[in-house]
Amino acid sequence: MKAVFLLSLSAFVVWLACGLVMAFGRPALGLETTLRIHAIAAPVFAALVSLVYFARFPAVTPLVAAAFVTAFIIVLDAGLVAPVFEKSYAMFSSILGTWLPFLSIFAATYLTGTLMVRHSRQIPQGPAGDLRR
Repeated sequence: MKAVFLLSLSAFVVWLACGLVMAFGRPALGLETTLRIHAIAAPVFAALVSLVYFARFPAVTPLVAAAFVTAFIIVLDAGLVAPVFEKSYAMFSSILGTWLPFLSIFAATYLTGTLMVRHSRQIPQGPAGDLRR
């Protein structure tokens, strides 16, 4: 249960950061520029959030975390963003605006988790106990 809560919170933070990029970028920079920024920012947000998650609460494997975070974000986009904010599901026809960020969020979460798990295995245990935290 704790793992689901922490992964949900992590996914929500990534989703919120991406949403803020879109909300503030679109009126200031236009849709196309904002979509490009969002496509770059989404995996950065996911990697940063995953770094914290895997450093402090690594309850699941990187693959499970990546799948959960990505699915959580897709559900929020399909259940809230499209019908309530956009009033259309047209956003799902955009590779740059939707599918590339979903893929890059999955990849960034998975790769960050994999690197963190490998790194944590390389730290030797000494007489002082577990030094990973």
